Amino acid sequence: MELANIEKLLEAYFEGATSEQEEQELRSYFKTEEIPPHLAVYKAMFEGYEAASKETSQSTITLTEPKKNNRFWNLSIAATLLITIGLVGYTFTQSGYTAEEEEALAAFQKTKEVMFLLSENLNEGTASIGHLDEFTKGVANMSVLNQFNESKNLILK
Repeated sequence: MELANIEKLLEAYFEGATSEQEEQELRSYFKTEEIPPHLAVYKAMFEGYEAASKETSQSTITLTEPKKNNRFWNLSIAATLLITIGLVGYTFTQSGYTAEEEEALAAFQKTKEVMFLLSENLNEGTASIGHLDEFTKGVANMSVLNQFNESKNLILK
C-alpha cells in the first residue's frame, strides 16, 4: 500500500471521517512488519485495538428490575379523589348563610309582602279618590262664581 494513502487515511481516521472498509485497511497495514519509523507509534495503538476487540468478559451481569411504585400512585390518586369529593359535598350541603343572615332574610321577605299588600290597598283607595279631581274643579268654579258675586255686590252697593 502506498505510504501517502496510509497517511491520508490516518488523518481521516483521527478526524472520524473513515468508513469501516478504510479502517480495516489501516488495521491490516499495521499488522505487517514493514512500517516506516514515523508511523511506528500507531502500530501499538492498532495492536491494542485488535487485542481489545478479542477480549470478552467472563462475569455475568444481572440487571434487577426497578420496583414499581404503582401502589403509591394509586393510593395518592384515591386519596385526592376522596378529599375532592368530600369538599364538594360539604360545599353543596351548606346553605351559605349564618342563622342571623337567615333571620334577616326572612324578615326582609315578610316586610316585602307587607309592603306589597299596602301598595295594593293604597292603589284601591287612590282609584276611589279619583273623583276628587272633579270636586276640586267644582270648587275652582265656585271660587270664580264667588268673585263674580263679590264684584256684583260692589257695583250694586
